[in-house]
Amino acid sequence: MSTGAASKKLVLVVIDALKPSMLERAIASGRAPALKRISEEGVYVNDCVASFPSVTPVCAATITTGVGPDQHLIPSMNWYNREEGRYVEYGSSFSASRQFGVLRSLTDTVYRMNAEHLSHEVSTVFESLDDADVRTAGTTYLIYRGRHQHEVANESALARIVTSTLFRRTIDGPKELFYADLYASRRTGCRGQLGMPGIRDQHTGCVGAYLVEHDLFDFMLFSLPDNDAWSHKNGPHAQVTSIAAADRQLERLMHAAGGPDQFLEQYAVIVCSDHSQAPVEERIRLDRAFADFDVAAQSASSAIGAEVALSPAQRSAMIYALDEDRSDQVIARAIEAACGVEGVDLVLWLDRPNGREAVVRSSRGELRFAPGGELRDERGERWSVDGELDALGLRIEDDRVTSPEYPGALWRSWSALTCPTSGDVLLSAAPGYEFVDWGGADHVGGGSHGSLHRSDSLGVLLWCGTGPDSRERREQWSLLEIAPMIRRHFGVVP
Repeated sequence: MSTGAASKKLVLVVIDALKPSMLERAIASGRAPALKRISEEGVYVNDCVASFPSVTPVCAATITTGVGPDQHLIPSMNWYNREEGRYVEYGSSFSASRQFGVLRSLTDTVYRMNAEHLSHEVSTVFESLDDADVRTAGTTYLIYRGRHQHEVANESALARIVTSTLFRRTIDGPKELFYADLYASRRTGCRGQLGMPGIRDQHTGCVGAYLVEHDLFDFMLFSLPDNDAWSHKNGPHAQVTSIAAADRQLERLMHAAGGPDQFLEQYAVIVCSDHSQAPVEERIRLDRAFADFDVAAQSASSAIGAEVALSPAQRSAMIYALDEDRSDQVIARAIEAACGVEGVDLVLWLDRPNGREAVVRSSRGELRFAPGGELRDERGERWSVDGELDALGLRIEDDRVTSPEYPGALWRSWSALTCPTSGDVLLSAAPGYEFVDWGGADHVGGGSHGSLHRSDSLGVLLWCGTGPDSRERREQWSLLEIAPMIRRHFGVVP
């Protein structure tokens, strides 16, 4: 239901893994003039809290819906589908996708994430705005679900080959949708090379400029993912180069409107990162730590009689207990095994059988917590806690509970643990560590993300021409605020 009209069109810019300190360095060095202009005229938040696990599918779902994994149901990059008895792999690495079958991994990522895995009990911003007759548009992004049906594209020779052999399904997306070269709601002449890293930002810039020139949207999601791939390879402290590349695509958008002044007269802008990145120096081999368990392997048949399924996802991981007759014993063994692994910082689970209390264990002790109680966090949510506060780095002053090292620790953990598709035991890696994925890949020597720790959980949120006039309007900003901000801009109630 629409309750008002926006005076400006709105562009949501998502720069994958954008680290606040690196954005500030890029602006200070003169390599990000477009982002500098937006920050000068808008509001800048340098500690926007990501979802947990802080991996792209989970965070992208939160950005576009305004809810956490307990409601949108996307639990991680790799997870175990109990109903189908198989792993879901969204592309941790090409080698991981090969282990589960590249076609199956692509099908899960391109189609099933939106059509089946993302809860239909929640609305994306595309769906909310489509229902209010707001003209929507989106470039290549993991979450694209909207109200408009799109056929596969056949604009380029490469697209015709792929869509005639692998991708043939129609999908529901925003009114204007451009997803790699697979879907294009109109001919723009832009080429995405099927979403190859290093090309994706350029494709977004090309499509976005076309849409601006032809006045084809009121809201557009402008996705710039290449910063993440660059940071994985070169480390987060090398981001200035990839931020500068992303900024050039923003400049391209501004020039299509006649320049920065004319662009900001017509368009409001929200810029965010889905998470940050942290350096990786050591790897964690979860498979070796669980060598004494019967682990479900890549094939669905391997789940028959298996005790556990293991889902590593960069700096986070999940363990599923599959033996229903002995689930309590299996979970207890899994917790003990995980606690003994070097590099595992936090082990989290719900106390059974009612699941009304969460438990976190670290080398600093064990803590129990649950919603409701006398303590209030930065978001105003109430909690009860019992045990060693140091286990989760908690500080309590009067009736207020915070955790500088694990921002939003309680609500993020609770949302992840109560997600119906999550594992029974969740793991968060210590700074400097990453879990090796199912394909044997890691980012040692580069950067990664996924943990509950501040190093990869605090990202950028920046807005201009919309939203509150001050960051002080909230004590703690998170990805949960972005979808409501977009809806309020257009006077839309979901």
